[in-house]
Amino acid sequence: MTNPLSNPPSKPSIDPEINRASPDGLPPLREVIATHGLDAKKSLGQNFILDLNITRRIARAFGPLDGRTVVEVGPGPGGLTRALFLEGAGRVIAVERDQRCLPALAEIAARYHGRLTVHDGDAVKADWPSLLRTSGPEAGFEAADHPLIIANLPYNVASVLLTGWLETEPWPPWYGGLALMFQREVADRLVAAPGSKAYGRLSVLTQWRTDARIEMTLGPSAFVPPPKISSAVVKMIPRAEPLPAGRPGTLARVTAAAFGQRRKMLRQSLKMLTATPELLLREADIDPELRAEMVPVAGFARLADIFSGR
Repeated sequence: MTNPLSNPPSKPSIDPEINRASPDGLPPLREVIATHGLDAKKSLGQNFILDLNITRRIARAFGPLDGRTVVEVGPGPGGLTRALFLEGAGRVIAVERDQRCLPALAEIAARYHGRLTVHDGDAVKADWPSLLRTSGPEAGFEAADHPLIIANLPYNVASVLLTGWLETEPWPPWYGGLALMFQREVADRLVAAPGSKAYGRLSVLTQWRTDARIEMTLGPSAFVPPPKISSAVVKMIPRAEPLPAGRPGTLARVTAAAFGQRRKMLRQSLKMLTATPELLLREADIDPELRAEMVPVAGFARLADIFSGR
C-alpha cells in the first residue's frame, strides 16, 4: 500500500458561499462528487451518504471522539471522514482502493493539516497493526491507543472485513471498538438471538468476542445511489476475555459443520467434524437432538473448546 497523502497539498481555494454551507469550510459533498466525477461504482460496493447530519450521527457512535485515532475503510469522497473530524477525531487513518477518490481526500487532508493519512490499497489484504505503525511519525499512533474502527463499509467486502477483525490474534485486539455500516439483513445476523432464522455462524463469532448491538438504521434514500434494502450501523465492543476462551479457527470449524446442515440435529450435522458427535455434545452439556440455531453462543464456544482439547 502507498500513502499518497503523507504530505498533503496546500489548502484548496474555497468559494466563500460554500464555506457558509459546510461547517468544516469544505465544499458540500454533492459538489465534491460532481467536481471529481465520483459516481458510485457498483463493482466496488459503493453507496455514498451525502447528508452530513447522518454521517455525524455515525461518527458519534462512541460518543465524543476527544482526539482519538479512528480507522476508516472506503472513505470514498470523504463524507464520513469529514464528520469524524467535526466530532473531534484527532487522527483518521483511511484505506481507499478507488484512486478516483484520492484528490477529494487530499482536500480534506489539507484542511486538517496532517491529521488524515490515506492508504491506497485493498483493505481486505491489509496488515492492520503494521499499517498503523507505518502511517508516519506524525500520526502519533501507539498500540495502547486502541483506535476505533468507524466505517460505511463497501457492502461487497463487509462480512470478510468483519470476520478478519473478529478473528484477530492475540485477543483483546488492537482496536477499541467497531461501528460499521452493513446491509440490514447482515446487521440482523450479527445481533440475532438463538432460535431465530437470522442466527448463524457470524452471529456466534460476533457475539462470542464482542458485545454487539444495532446503533441506528437507515433507509435506502439515505444513500446515493439508493440500495435496494435498508442498512444499519452495528456497534461492537470487544470482550476482554470471551468465555469460554478458545481459538476462533476452531469455533469456525464447529459452526461451519453445525450450520452447514442447520435443519438436521447436531448429532447428524457434526458427523462431518467427528465420528462420535454425541459424546462430544454430551461432554459440552448440549442436547444432541437440538438444531444449531437453538444452541447459544456460550454452548458453541464450550463445544469448540472441548473439540480443540481432543
